[in-house]
Amino acid sequence: MATRIRLQRHGKKGKPFYHIVSADSRAKRDGRFIEKLGTYNPNTNPATIDLDFDRALHWVGTGAEMSDTARAILSYKGVLYKNHLIKGVAKGALTEAQVEERFAKWLEEKEAKVTAKSDKATKDAEKEKADRLKAEAEKSAARAKEIEAKNTPEVEETEEAPAEEAEAPAAEGDAPAEEAPAAEETPAEEPAAEEAKEEAPATEAKAEEAPAAEEKKEDASEETEAEEEAK
Repeated sequence: MATRIRLQRHGKKGKPFYHIVSADSRAKRDGRFIEKLGTYNPNTNPATIDLDFDRALHWVGTGAEMSDTARAILSYKGVLYKNHLIKGVAKGALTEAQVEERFAKWLEEKEAKVTAKSDKATKDAEKEKADRLKAEAEKSAARAKEIEAKNTPEVEETEEAPAEEAEAPAAEGDAPAEEAPAAEETPAEEPAAEEAKEEAPATEAKAEEAPAAEEKKEDASEETEAEEEAK
């Protein structure tokens, strides 16, 4: 029976979560398995891998096949490197002490790389959040300016209305100033009025003389009548 180390898919749609298992190569992907070796969560950055190192090394040492993803995970965790060093011990090229020393050094370097990647991811997330907040603040400020610009003309119209009303009395006050020369010209017309007044008594005198003439005519007619009667 050929054994194969592979992943079984779990989790909900859009957020997969995998189990790392050793199973019969003839079994279905999500079917029966021999042993669960760990879990793999690709939804985090960096991905979270929980692996039983010794059992995975055992299955790799016994010649278990690996899927591409399972091989990448085991290499990332150092299982394949440790298996390579153990083969060197079997060949007599290395001692167990050298294997442990080399593997410990590799783990330190790997841990430093993982920590640096994790720190970088955290800083990138914080920077992205700060940039998003800054963009939202700028957008809010621009929106506030637009609202202020829309409301500003209405405020200006209400402020200009009293100014226009204040100008109206000034315009009305200017009218008498323009009519003032006409008022000054009235004294010049007074002599003409006085002449008219002086002519008025003359006409009245003529009117008074007219009845006197009529009385003389009546007296003359009466005298003529008296003379005729005397005759």
